[in-house]
Amino acid sequence: MERIDKNNYYLDICETMLERGTCLRRNFAAIIVKNDEIISTGYTGAPRGRKNCSDLGYCRREQLNIPRGTRYELCRSVHAEQNAIISARRQDMIGAIMYLVGKEMGTEELVKNASPCALCKRFIINSGISKVVIRDTKTNFRVIDVNQWVEDDDSLYGDGGY
Repeated sequence: MERIDKNNYYLDICETMLERGTCLRRNFAAIIVKNDEIISTGYTGAPRGRKNCSDLGYCRREQLNIPRGTRYELCRSVHAEQNAIISARRQDMIGAIMYLVGKEMGTEELVKNASPCALCKRFIINSGISKVVIRDTKTNFRVIDVNQWVEDDDSLYGDGGY
């Protein structure tokens, strides 16, 4: 019997978790793992107590035709990465790995070239997480060393998109 590798194991869990997301455009799920133990999880959704876009039946960013990766202040959702980070203790995240999967809700396909937004990158950097593993296909993924985001500070020249 051939066993699934650990990265795809955690990414599969993320892919199941994102079904809890409430965004009408794209949903993400994140898992923080340290020493092969799940420390925290998160998925896309409105702050506690507020109505989700799925409850309202519309997405304001979609109505305004806002391009992907921009104007997040108009979004109702807290991102999956942020939800996972705020649910964990920093001491547990230092040196941990974050797993991330995103799905386009219109097509049910994985988000192409998925990456944390500029704000989530800052959360991840400050949390102490060392690597982010992002699913590209059912079995392929990218591993990002968070130190690259520190050294290559895209906030100095980037557009904030993902």
